[in-house]
Amino acid sequence: MALIKFGGGVVQMAGSIAGNTFARNRYGNYVRARTKPTNPNTASQIAVRASLAFLTTRWSDTLTAAQRAAWDLYASNVIMTNRLGETTHLSGYNHYLRSNIEYKNRFGATIDAGPVVFELPAQDPTFAVSGSEATQQLTIVHDTGMDWADENGAAMLMYQGSPQNGQRNFFAGPWRYFANIPGINGAPAGSPSDHAVVLAIAETQRQWVYARIIRADGRLSEPFRADCIVAA
Repeated sequence: MALIKFGGGVVQMAGSIAGNTFARNRYGNYVRARTKPTNPNTASQIAVRASLAFLTTRWSDTLTAAQRAAWDLYASNVIMTNRLGETTHLSGYNHYLRSNIEYKNRFGATIDAGPVVFELPAQDPTFAVSGSEATQQLTIVHDTGMDWADENGAAMLMYQGSPQNGQRNFFAGPWRYFANIPGINGAPAGSPSDHAVVLAIAETQRQWVYARIIRADGRLSEPFRADCIVAA
């Protein structure tokens, strides 16, 4: 579905209509031919679909009315941003799925109680990545002083993009989950840290990584990213 913003005509557009996809990057608005992605039914895709089905049923059949109301209250107080850069609100159900699909797929558990802190976790402005062809590892720098790093049950979830030619300056996916840095009360994980890649990397390629912070109460940050040129 496309989002369209009207002014003296159309001033902003995001999404797909017919055979065209409209989007915006750092250089401005652009349009490209719409491509239909393949559906290879990878293990990660199957896991996400299974989690979605499980959580949809759990919201209706397992959560109490008070728990659903708590997620609705959280949602009504948390401002989100859509693809046009405009502020909006999700439903409590949407936030429950948004947080728990990630949490269940990474840690095998669900967070049913709605958060009582009405804000998304902060992004990490120090987040950085470097990579090595020789070790086939990505080295991640993060701020060990952030609240999540000192909290049991919290984590930084990290996703590797498909490696690209070094001259490429923009990347929008696909992504593969490759590691997390757990929060540990009293002993935050050190930085930098090394993590094995899930997609092989080679010298001079450009590598993008994005991360999200999930707190123990289920709050999930917006994504933040970093990139690097892979070393030998």
